[in-house]
Amino acid sequence: MESSKRKVILTGGGTVGHVMLNKLLIPSFLNNNVEPVYIGSKTGIEKEIISPTSIRYCNISSGKLRRYISFENLKDIFKVTKGIFDARKILKKEMPDLVFSKGGFVSVPVVLAAKSLKIPVYIHESDLTPGLANKISTRFATKCYVTFKKTMDYLPENKAEYLGPVIRDELLNGYSEKGYELSGFKPEKPILMFMGGSLGSKSINRFVRENISVLTDEFQIIHLCGKDNIDENLSHNENYIQFEFVGDELAHFINISDIVIGRSGSNAIYELLLNQKPMILIPLPLGQSRGDQLENARYFEEKGYAKVIQEEDLTLNNFNAAFNDINETRQDIIMTMKQFKGGFKPDTLVSKLLNEEEVE
Repeated sequence: MESSKRKVILTGGGTVGHVMLNKLLIPSFLNNNVEPVYIGSKTGIEKEIISPTSIRYCNISSGKLRRYISFENLKDIFKVTKGIFDARKILKKEMPDLVFSKGGFVSVPVVLAAKSLKIPVYIHESDLTPGLANKISTRFATKCYVTFKKTMDYLPENKAEYLGPVIRDELLNGYSEKGYELSGFKPEKPILMFMGGSLGSKSINRFVRENISVLTDEFQIIHLCGKDNIDENLSHNENYIQFEFVGDELAHFINISDIVIGRSGSNAIYELLLNQKPMILIPLPLGQSRGDQLENARYFEEKGYAKVIQEEDLTLNNFNAAFNDINETRQDIIMTMKQFKGGFKPDTLVSKLLNEEEVE
């Protein structure tokens, strides 16, 4: 590698949301003659997502950060400490211009190591309130970029900057003709798309399948059920189509969907907002998360973009009520969504990061 070539370290992991923005930034860094290198855990989902790309992936030891007292915390203190030394070794070898962290427990040792070596750190927080990892990391960061304006209320004023959601052009360029061709559906009957995330949602999958006859009497259903969750017994229903996950097809399916039903991860719901698709959100409950999806969903409902059904209240009656509410005010919801202005493209953020580093 040429000695004059700039380099950045990307980090973040534990969930898809803590990795996908990093993945989107990789081509832009490469186009700017900047070499990105990823630091993640040995077996986390970040490794699965980043490994197929062209960049190098470095492993560090990592422990889970918990907000409650647990004996496991004692063991993880040693893992995090080892992770800091692992990260310092990598950073000293790579000598990056900056570190960009998307959060998650694996990012904390990297941020602490970078601070100890006086390497600038920039953070991105997607959810309405910062996760524990980003709360810790922000203390050592130059800046924390946020998706929700309200998130700035929870961060030091001199470190927070609003960016809005990442804009993925490929998801804004869906074609109805292609969507109908891929699904085999017709425009005369309403289309609902159920999304449960990359691994699928047991509760959403169960709701769809337990009520498949009633739902497909009235709707055509696109069901993204997650890895290994296909139910072959339902493949004969002409008003129902299921996929483990989709790639380029997603934009076309969003285009033909009248309403999208799914979890309330910030990346997904903002993509639906940018596509002006009314949504029914079923956030992960507190027992399965720190409550970020509950906050995201509540915020979108208050803004008039969505209706929310708590997972424990996901019944056919409650679903029909939410659907009817949206159906009756559909055009008002879409007009409200059109008023939203904001967002950034990966190229814009990369330029900002490189310019910030030059100013520093």
